[in-house]
Amino acid sequence: MRTRIMNQLQALAMNEGYRWKKKLFSERGRAQLEKLALAPWASRRRQELLELLDRLNPTIEEVTAAVEREARKRPEVLRLMTHPGVGPLTALAYVLIIGTPTRFERGKQIGTYVGMIPSEDSSAGKQRLGHISKQGSSLLRFLLVEAAHATARVHPDWRRRYTHLAMRRHRSIAKVAMGRRLAIRLYWMWRNGCEYSQSLEFGSYAGQLGTGHGAK
Repeated sequence: MRTRIMNQLQALAMNEGYRWKKKLFSERGRAQLEKLALAPWASRRRQELLELLDRLNPTIEEVTAAVEREARKRPEVLRLMTHPGVGPLTALAYVLIIGTPTRFERGKQIGTYVGMIPSEDSSAGKQRLGHISKQGSSLLRFLLVEAAHATARVHPDWRRRYTHLAMRRHRSIAKVAMGRRLAIRLYWMWRNGCEYSQSLEFGSYAGQLGTGHGAK
């Protein structure tokens, strides 16, 4: 909801020829936004959006602080947070929703559990893959996709793989595929008791126990 509000405020500024991006929400940027001479209805819309933003921010900050406090209590959450793009909310939700990694024998089962495996409709010897099943937690699916997208922004290997998938298929398909890959990666980090290591990037370690690196 806050992101939608911020995007609408960005649109108001861009309609006036200003592209401030993240600077718009700094103290100086907000002051400049409030000084813009807008048409009456646009000015009213700006005021309403800013008031909504001011009501949401304290609530989000309070919940964020609570999540961070809970994350610091759990070593397995802190371990998953060593993966690029994975913050306390994603790591905590993953641990709480999955419960324990020993419930699953293989990483692929994690993809099935969170509903990120394509459904299959095969007949006459032909395999047809459809949309993902969407079973399991929609919240966890959302967080994994967002975290994987964040990883692709900061990690060259993930960015190349995401770009390759997006060019071959579609961006939405690529995002889900990378989210599923992240879900499996976090599973093996958790089960093997290892922190993130670049040496494990897209490697053949998946599906194996006891190959992790890092503090246990």
